[in-house]
Amino acid sequence: MSSHREAPEISKDPVADNTDLYAFVSPDQPDTVTLIANFIPLEGPAGGPNFYEFGDDVLYEIHVDNNGDGKADIAFQWQFTTKIRNPNTFLYNTGPITSLDSTAWNRPQTYTLKRATSETQTTVLAENLTCPPVNVGTRSTPNYATLAQAAVHSLSGGIKVFAGQRREGFFVDLGSIFDLGALRPFQNLHLLPLPAVDGVDATKAVNVHTLAIQVPKTMLTRDGSNPTDPKDPRSTIGVYASASRRRARVYGGSDEASWDTGPWVQVSRLGNPLFNEVIVPMSKKDQWNGTKPSEDAHFLQYVQHPELAGLLPVLYPGVFPNLAAFKGTRDDLVAILLTGIPSGVVPGFPGNFTGTTQADLLRLNMAIPPTSSPSPLGLLGGDIAGFPNGRRVFDDTVTIEIRAVAGATLPLVAPSFIPDGAASLASDYKPGQNVPGSDRYISTFPYLGVPLDGFDTPSS
Repeated sequence: MSSHREAPEISKDPVADNTDLYAFVSPDQPDTVTLIANFIPLEGPAGGPNFYEFGDDVLYEIHVDNNGDGKADIAFQWQFTTKIRNPNTFLYNTGPITSLDSTAWNRPQTYTLKRATSETQTTVLAENLTCPPVNVGTRSTPNYATLAQAAVHSLSGGIKVFAGQRREGFFVDLGSIFDLGALRPFQNLHLLPLPAVDGVDATKAVNVHTLAIQVPKTMLTRDGSNPTDPKDPRSTIGVYASASRRRARVYGGSDEASWDTGPWVQVSRLGNPLFNEVIVPMSKKDQWNGTKPSEDAHFLQYVQHPELAGLLPVLYPGVFPNLAAFKGTRDDLVAILLTGIPSGVVPGFPGNFTGTTQADLLRLNMAIPPTSSPSPLGLLGGDIAGFPNGRRVFDDTVTIEIRAVAGATLPLVAPSFIPDGAASLASDYKPGQNVPGSDRYISTFPYLGVPLDGFDTPSS
C-alpha cells in the first residue's frame, strides 16, 4: 500500500511503480502548491552496490486537470540520464561524496524537466538538473542533508523542483492488513482472533524515490487566476501521476546494446491512495494502470460496491451489523474518489467537486489555506486542508479510508444510516501510538525527510 506493488505486472517493474501521490498548498509558501509523486516501493537503505535510481527508459509525469473533464491540461515531465564516470570499478562511489559534482560519485543522474499543455505543446523548464546520490552511509555520504538540499533547484517563475531519494512518508501495518485484513489493535475481534497489540509501522525503515515540484497556484488554474474563493470551480484541480515506457524493447546480443522504440505507453498511474490497491479487483489491476482517469467510469461498480465493505462484517463478526445490512450504493465513496465532494455535503467544507466526470484524481481546493494545527485525519478530523482535499505527506490515509469504507462517511449521503461504533475507531494503530514519528518529515520543500542510510539502518 498505498500503491506499493499494487498490481501483478507493475510489481515486476519497481522503477516505474507509482507508490504515493501528494498535492497540497505549501505550508511555508501558501501562494504555491506542492506536487509530489513517489516511485520504487520499499527501498532497503542498504541496497548496494547497484543502489536504487530512476529509470532512464521511463517517462515520469504529474498531471493536472483544471477543467473537470478527467484529462490532463498540464503535465510536468521528468526524463533521466545516468552516466558512469569510471567504467573499471564495481563501486557506486570511490570515496566520500561531498558535492553533487564529486568525481568520487561514479553513477550520477541528471534530468530534464518539461511542462506540457498538450501532446504537441511542450516547454523545457530546465535541463541537466542534478539528482543527489542515495544515502549510502556515514563514510560515503557525510552530511547527507546538506548534500540533498543542494539538489533542490530553484527555477524561473517561482518554481522549485527536486528528484531523488527520500524517507518513506507513508505509514501502514502491511504485515497485518494483508494477513486476512487484521488490524492488530482490534484483532481480538477478528474471525481468527489474537490478543490486541500495538500496530507495526512496516515502512519505518525504507526509502523511496521522489519527484517533487512546487509551483505558483496561478500556473495551475485554467485561466491563470489566483484562487482565493473556495467556492469558485476554478480553485479546484485534479491531480494524478503516471509512468510510461516505450511500446517495444529490442534486446541486443552480447556485443550490442538494447534499445526502446515506439510511442510512450502508460504502465502505472496513481490518483487517490489505495484505489487500485483495495478497490479494483486483481483481474482488472493491470488494465487500470494502463487506463486514463477520464475512462474510470468502467470501474464505477467497484467503488459503489467495494469488496472490503462486504468483508469487514465477515472478518469481524458482530462488529459491523449496520454496514452488513446496508444494500445501497456507496455514493459517499464515489464523491470522495471519483467526482470530488460537492459544497454543503461536509459541514464547514466548501467542497472540491470537479463535475460529473468520474475520474480517480486527487482533488485539491487551492483556495483553502493550510492550517497551523493540522490533523492527520484530514476531513475526518475536522481539518479541511487535509485528505481527501488533496493529500499532505503526513495524512493518515489508511485510517481515513478504512473508516470511510466501514461506513463513517455514509451518513453524508444517506442520512438514515447509523454507522457502527467501530467505524469511527478502526485503524491499524492504537490511538496515541507514536506513528509515524517526526523524523519522517521536514518543514520545507520537499517535505519528506532525509532518507535512511544503509550503514546505520538495521536490516530488521
